[in-house]
Amino acid sequence: MERWLTGLRLAGYGAAYFFAAGAFMSYWPVWLRDRGVTDTEIGTLFMSRQIISVIATLSVGWIAHRLGGPRGVMVTLGLAAAVMIVAYDFSTSFFAIFIVTMIWGFMWSPPMPLYDGVLVIETKRHGLDYARVRMWSSVAFIGGTFVAGIAVERYGPPWVLYVGMAGIVLLAPLALLLPAAPPPVATVGKAHASLKVGDLVRQPAFILFLMATGLCSASHSVLYSFGTLTWRAAGIDDVTISALWAESVAIEIVLMLFGGWLLARLGVCGLIALGLAAGMVRWTAMAFTTELWVLVLLQALHSCTFAACHLGAMAFLQRALPAHGAAIGQSLYYALGTGATQAVVYQFSGLLYAQYGQHAFLAMALVSTIGLGALVLLARTWSGGLLVDTSQK
Repeated sequence: MERWLTGLRLAGYGAAYFFAAGAFMSYWPVWLRDRGVTDTEIGTLFMSRQIISVIATLSVGWIAHRLGGPRGVMVTLGLAAAVMIVAYDFSTSFFAIFIVTMIWGFMWSPPMPLYDGVLVIETKRHGLDYARVRMWSSVAFIGGTFVAGIAVERYGPPWVLYVGMAGIVLLAPLALLLPAAPPPVATVGKAHASLKVGDLVRQPAFILFLMATGLCSASHSVLYSFGTLTWRAAGIDDVTISALWAESVAIEIVLMLFGGWLLARLGVCGLIALGLAAGMVRWTAMAFTTELWVLVLLQALHSCTFAACHLGAMAFLQRALPAHGAAIGQSLYYALGTGATQAVVYQFSGLLYAQYGQHAFLAMALVSTIGLGALVLLARTWSGGLLVDTSQK
């Protein structure tokens, strides 16, 4: 019973966060277009938010690391996010949207690496399957996507904001249900020194890990920024578009259910490689077609381009870092890996899409290819154990 309640508490926060994320990821560009934002400006907004997110994730991760637990930080950010989402509703010019987006990036991005850090530690501590608990975040993402699609179809783009708000107002109360701090690290006659950023960035394997997983994540930039707009321009209705987004996450859930099985057979690097290889196929095909039946097949590859890579990344961090370094490790992964890399690619995505339309997806196939090269080097560099053993300091 205790394990079940722990799993429920851990899943609740992720469900609220990803319900809002489902609405925003699939329909936020539609909301921006409705406010008169151009394609190039959309790319600028996404890039600028990512840059702020990098700074925020690193600084907030450091604060949580120093405080010894992320819960108080997550509650504070949840309350601030609820305030800022209201500010968006009053923003009508690009300048106003830009300012709110900068503040929003500071509130929205840091909770996810902190949450994942808690999830990795607590699932291991209580004997729970990380993938199965994280799966409920994906279920909520589907719900947010469907509700947003139906709301936009019936009531118009402004409802993207209102649907996302439903998840955001739950973040602070659900964060209170999370563990206050990671459990103390058991030692046998040895004191563990604090894990520092420099300890990790000096490790070639960790840098290669950030490159491979960061490029895999960044390869989604054109899809996240312009996928819905491309499909709308091709005449696909909003409910069908929301179904395409939901399908990608539903297939992702299936992969997560078998995540432990896949990890045991493919290994950490194998899972990440699966995501990068699938990206090369997915983005190349999306550059040339908007046929619905093909999009259905390509969206199924999200189970690899996101879920397989993410599970591989979490497994790497769990095996390569000591438990007391989870907060700083997760923050570096989200900030330098996915955050900084995606910030650069988002800006190029806006410029490329404004110039070449959906053919901008070809650049994402190239991004996946470069990531696969970094992954091959990681597989040759990392032995599979701890990168830094602070018990020896």
